[in-house]
Amino acid sequence: MSDAAPSTVRSLRDETVAVLAQAGVPDPEVDADLLVGFVLGVGRGRVQALVVMDAAIDAEDAGRVRGLAARRATREPLQHITGTAPFRSLELAVGPGVFVPRPETEQVVQFAIDALRAVPSAEPVGVDLGTGSGAIALAMATEVPHARVYAVEKSPEAFAWTRRNVESVGAANLRAVLGDLADALPELDGAVDVVISNPPYVPDDAIPRDPEVRLFDPAVALYGGADGLDVVRVISGVARRLLRPGGTLVLEHGELQGAQIRELLTADGWRATATHPDLTTRDRATTALK
Repeated sequence: MSDAAPSTVRSLRDETVAVLAQAGVPDPEVDADLLVGFVLGVGRGRVQALVVMDAAIDAEDAGRVRGLAARRATREPLQHITGTAPFRSLELAVGPGVFVPRPETEQVVQFAIDALRAVPSAEPVGVDLGTGSGAIALAMATEVPHARVYAVEKSPEAFAWTRRNVESVGAANLRAVLGDLADALPELDGAVDVVISNPPYVPDDAIPRDPEVRLFDPAVALYGGADGLDVVRVISGVARRLLRPGGTLVLEHGELQGAQIRELLTADGWRATATHPDLTTRDRATTALK
């Protein structure tokens, strides 16, 4: 970017858009707004208002935006730069070592929230296997406050973010557990109402195209074996152990994996398997009943 400090938010934003677009960043206009807003401490709408107003910006703030834009141009995730990722009503802390929650998962967790709300119990129990940042578990705990929620994560690096977010949100009804999901929570066997997971489901040889994913998301959160379903197979067994009869399983997965997952779950004894599209009409989640 130019060394000369732009005198207005408009010129700084235009400059930032150009740098990000040249680097191949998807939606450079959105990221430019968010970077400027991050430095100024305002939301995207306010940034756009400042552009229309042709508002001035001081050299120090402009320099900070340039520095952050240079990082984004290397395809470092925007969420790592700002240190936060929005998820439903939450603002979560994220960074190196943890999977950045995606917008499509906001729709997947709705299945678990709806299932928890439908349980005729004063304290329904939900479990998030492989919680990462804690996004799914925290959404369940905050949106179904009478539920008891458990969040399991085996990566110490990711679990540090889990704990940070649980403490920040202040969800007293959520318990974070460091451990392998394969043998998690034996004390809850047969007592859980909903199990949900966004497991690693990328086949080992299907390297993601986006540098933000390929270079920055932890491999343990991405790759699921030759067909991408190794962890799903484990979760099928664990969820059958944990859930009460009639309990609900919710799995996020890739758009081409629905049929194979339904077949896998049916073979394991699950009932009413169904695959659901996301807002882009791509298959994104499969649910089943024990």
